[in-house]
Amino acid sequence: MEGGCQCGAVRYRISGDPVMAALCHCSMCRRANAAPAVAWAMYAESQVDFPADAPTVYESSPGARRGFCARCGTQVSFTADYIPGLIDITIGSLDDPARVAPSLHYWESKRLPWVHFADDLPRHPEFPPQE
Repeated sequence: MEGGCQCGAVRYRISGDPVMAALCHCSMCRRANAAPAVAWAMYAESQVDFPADAPTVYESSPGARRGFCARCGTQVSFTADYIPGLIDITIGSLDDPARVAPSLHYWESKRLPWVHFADDLPRHPEFPPQE
């Protein structure tokens, strides 16, 4: 699978299936993406390759880094110390986002009251428990 930012300066390739895919309702993701919720697919860092320009990184909170295109501003990735070796990729930045469907919601406790998804996916009040 491939994807990238809106202007095409940052591109990535992904091999294999995600560890998980989810809709995040936290305020940091909402603000970083200017969206009411953000769909993420999590992969091992070894599954994701940025063949040309890597994203510019912004540390949005201690130990949490958001990767974005410095040219157009598209957020494409998220890494954090609490999920070592893993990288989240915004599903909306995939060339074919229909290929990866979220399987749960997290930070449901922060969901905007006017946002409702008509699905039966599990909902976790904060980050989902890691098994």
